[in-house]
Parts: sequence; structure tokens; C-alpha cells
Amino acid sequence: MKFVDEAKILVKAGDGGQGCTSFRREKFVPKGGPDGGDGGKGGDVVISGSQNLASLLDFKYRRIFKAEKGKNGSSRNKRGRDGKNLIIHVPFGTVVFEGSSNKLLVDITANQSTCIVARGGKGGKGNAHFVTPTHRVPYEFEPGEPGEEKELLLVLKLIADVGIIGLPNAGKSTLISRLTDATPKIGDYPFTTLSPILGVLREGDNAFVIADIPGIIEGASQGRGLGLTFLRHIERTRMLLLVLDVSATNPVEDYNTLRHELNSYKRGMFSRQRIVILNKADKVSEEKADKWRSALIRKKEEVVVMSALKGLGIDALKEMIKMKDFNKVAHA
Repeated sequence: MKFVDEAKILVKAGDGGQGCTSFRREKFVPKGGPDGGDGGKGGDVVISGSQNLASLLDFKYRRIFKAEKGKNGSSRNKRGRDGKNLIIHVPFGTVVFEGSSNKLLVDITANQSTCIVARGGKGGKGNAHFVTPTHRVPYEFEPGEPGEEKELLLVLKLIADVGIIGLPNAGKSTLISRLTDATPKIGDYPFTTLSPILGVLREGDNAFVIADIPGIIEGASQGRGLGLTFLRHIERTRMLLLVLDVSATNPVEDYNTLRHELNSYKRGMFSRQRIVILNKADKVSEEKADKWRSALIRKKEEVVVMSALKGLGIDALKEMIKMKDFNKVAHA
């Protein structure tokens, strides 16, 4: 399934129903008073989070959403029926902005899972409201108020416990396939992963959602490549797995690149819990792996040497993840 994490849509709340002009016409009541009912309220447009969605793909094919109009009032002071609300389902983690002003309307999370983004118009008054002692036969009525109309920008930021980041071809996709039930495309060349992938690591009674985002390149925090698009998906993670290719020319330089890009993208991103993974240990000698491990430990990093391809060190990594404090909240 194609992954879509940004979409623009147009929403239109329902217009209010029109008030009615009517007069009582009953036997033995030749000159009955006004009895025109009010129009019903237009339906609201509501954004609602759904755990069954993982992408904004649906909004690439449907961009206009309209709630139902309120019904008109009728005789005998009958009020028109209110229009039905239109509920738009989005994945948890969707941030909704008003397109014209870029104003934040709502961040759809488990704590705030619904929000009215466009309110329906009020129904108009029927002529029964306009009678006075000197104006006994009013023909006046009110049209319904128009419902709000807005252009919305939907931006998805994945909600995951753990985010896997690294330079292209560091072995992130292989790692998430070992840790979880995710089945990403895997290849021995850069940019195999072109969109974020979610998987679940289950350890006993614990379950951790892990997100693998496409490779980060130098300059990603300034928008080079699709860096800004990718980096936003780890804003909410409570923990980071920094994957380095231990067979690269200088893994410490790669580590410094990742650190710089994360801190440049958002202050404090590199201060959250993390584990540095020296991957592809099957390609180097134990002596070389120990050299880079020691260099990173001197930077006060928690390091694990492993080979995701061969499955070496996976159990140790799972245990390290399980021992982390996931009650620490990451701020997006």
C-alpha cells in the first residue's frame, strides 16, 4: 500500500435550513396566526482518529467533504431536522492545519481523538417569531446561515515508541524485519525504503511500536532530499535506535552526521533515550568492531554490535529496548 503522509482537503459544513412562512388554517379558525417553523442546523464536519488507518492515502482520491444541510422548517411550528454531521477518519498522529492561515486546529492523538473543524450554520427562524401586537400577519422568515468552509492541510506524524534512523543502506529495514513482524523491501543499495514502515516488537507482556524511516542524508534537516518529510515521523518517539554501518569508512563520522541533522531539525531531538547499533558486524573483524564501539562509548553512548542480516545480537538488543523507560514522554 502506498504511504501518504500529507494531504490537502476542502471541507464544507452544512448550511442551516430555511425558516418557514405559514399560517394556521383550521376549521372554525378562519384567521389563524403564523405557525412557520424554524430551519434545522447544518451538520458539522468532524475529524476523528482511527487506529485502523496508517496513512492519508484515501485523501489523494477524495478531496472535497460536505456535511448535510439542515432541513427547512414547515407549518404547525415544525422545526426542520438538523443535518447529519460528517465524520472524517484519519490516523492517530494526524496534525490538522487551516490551509489559508497555517493555523494549528488540532493534533489528533489518543488524548484528543475528535475535533469539530467546520461548524454547521444555524437554521433560520420561521414567521412565528415575527408576530407582534401590531404586526399580526408576518410574512418574514430567515434563511439559514451558511456552514463554515475551510481548506485543511493534514500532516501525519507517526506515533511510535521507537524510531530507527540511520544513513541510507545502514541495514535499518533488515533490523526492523528481525525485531518485528514488518516485511519491508530489503536490498543492498541505498534508499530501499522510500516511506516509513511500522512494526510491533512483542516481548512477553510488552509491545513496542517501532518505526523505520528512510535513510537520512547530510542536509536532511534543511530539506535536502525528503529529509523534513522523513524526520517528522520520529518527533513523537520515546526512544531512538541509531543504526550505523560498522563496515563503513568511519562510523563515528556517520554518527556525528545523524546527531547534527537531528539537533538541527528540532532542538532536544538527540537528548531522548537511544541505543547506537553498529550493524553489519559480519563484514568486519572483531578488532575493528571493538575499535568503533570503544570510540562511541567514549561519547557516552550505549552501544550494541550486531548483524541484523545474520541475526547476531538481536536478542541482546531486544532486552536493551525492554529495559528502557517508556513512560518518558517525547514532545512533538
